[in-house]
Amino acid sequence: MAGKRDFYETLNVSKGASDDEIKKAYRKLAKQYHPDANPGNDAAEEKFKEVSEAYGVLSDSDKRRQYDAVGHAAFNQQGGYGGGSMDLNEIFSRFGDIFGGADFFGMGGKRKAGPKRGSDLQMRLNIKFEEAVFGTMREVTINTYETCLSCKGSGAKPGTFADNCTKCGGSGSERVVQQTMLGYMTSVVTCNACRGEGKIIKDPCTSCRGAGRTRANVKLNVNIPKGIDNGQQVRLQGKGEFGEKGGPAGDLYIIVQVNPHKVFTREGNNLHIDIPITFVQAAMGDEISVPMLDGSVEKHNLKAGTQPGTVVNLRNKGVPSVRNSRNFGDLIIRFIVTVPTVMNERQKELLMTFSDAMGDDYKNHKKRWFDKVKSYFM
Repeated sequence: MAGKRDFYETLNVSKGASDDEIKKAYRKLAKQYHPDANPGNDAAEEKFKEVSEAYGVLSDSDKRRQYDAVGHAAFNQQGGYGGGSMDLNEIFSRFGDIFGGADFFGMGGKRKAGPKRGSDLQMRLNIKFEEAVFGTMREVTINTYETCLSCKGSGAKPGTFADNCTKCGGSGSERVVQQTMLGYMTSVVTCNACRGEGKIIKDPCTSCRGAGRTRANVKLNVNIPKGIDNGQQVRLQGKGEFGEKGGPAGDLYIIVQVNPHKVFTREGNNLHIDIPITFVQAAMGDEISVPMLDGSVEKHNLKAGTQPGTVVNLRNKGVPSVRNSRNFGDLIIRFIVTVPTVMNERQKELLMTFSDAMGDDYKNHKKRWFDKVKSYFM
């Protein structure tokens, strides 16, 4: 996504702009660069698509939250959000409440009802802890609309075609003349014969009943990126519901739910693990084995005199960044000194011998600690 402008900059608003401010800014720019106001101007049309793409993200609370978190990378799956691929029909169908009506430019006329973009879909996918860290490919099944195989999306019975509406001549709109106190007024309204589509299907397809699409279970392969975290989304552009009348498909959003691990926990890109050690290992030091998430084992030299709760960081042994898989977090080890709960007489005798051998300095450390605490309150 190199070179793509910041969406807030595109709309000339601040990052903390309200929904109303974003909508107002978009209306102003869309009116300025709208194709109807700039016929034949390719540069204006591209600018119109650019501001529409920015509005499509910033006007949606979920998409805006993703964009604020990771920028354009949030919509980089299978081609990104689709600014370059958005056509004018998609923009008009998606933001019809912004453009709809003759008052947008202060002149009469309505766009013919054309192809409609399909709805976005959302589903949840449970994956293993290891799959979230290392990435994986998963197959999912969604129940969605797809293009009718019989009529290939036309809605007309195979061998027949949709005819131009004879009432509006295929324009999808008609002029109505009304007499008012000021004289005769002409307005443009949606054609009631074809309902604005400009076409009339005399023999609808029996498979889809003229809709041009049918429901089906569709299997998809989903690439789960390395480092994805619980609750994050994977966006598959154009894998949502198929549009009507040949319109573009919506998007599929997969919300990832990561199952917990029995040994490791995750905090950001860092992995955490608690490793039990004995009192003897803590006092004298030892070479211990540290399990890795991938199943391997690494050796670590435990220092003599290691205290309970001591934390050691193994750099770059954690989770890869979902934005850049070459950057890793750390593996954070906490050493837990285990204390025996059951001892025989021989073991107790040896511990008492050890305690006596340490002298009064060792046995009185607790008393000195309390004396030190009391001094703070005197």
